[in-house]
Amino acid sequence: MFTRKRQSTTSLPPSPRDDESTRFRKYMLTMGIRVACLILMVVVHPYGWYTWIFATGAIVLPYIAVVIANVGKDAHETRAISPELALPEPPRAPIANDTPQVIRISESPTEDKT
Repeated sequence: MFTRKRQSTTSLPPSPRDDESTRFRKYMLTMGIRVACLILMVVVHPYGWYTWIFATGAIVLPYIAVVIANVGKDAHETRAISPELALPEPPRAPIANDTPQVIRISESPTEDKT
């Protein structure tokens, strides 16, 4: 029938508070994995090839955590939809032949009662 374009909450970028909390959660998860790698590197005996994997994780994960945390709302840019409605023009009624095409308005001067 007719189409409407509405502003959608999904087309808006995330609020700064939500963006910050998402980045903080990602950082803390990665640093938690790093702490687990540090603990496993020391606790697991006998030392072997997996000790090197834990050590590599403990060394590399801080860099990865910072890079992931710094990728904020710039990574996925959203475009806001215009809130204007797009409605089709209503059909016009046909003009009858007996209606005048020009409307004339005549005004008479008002009398001043002073």
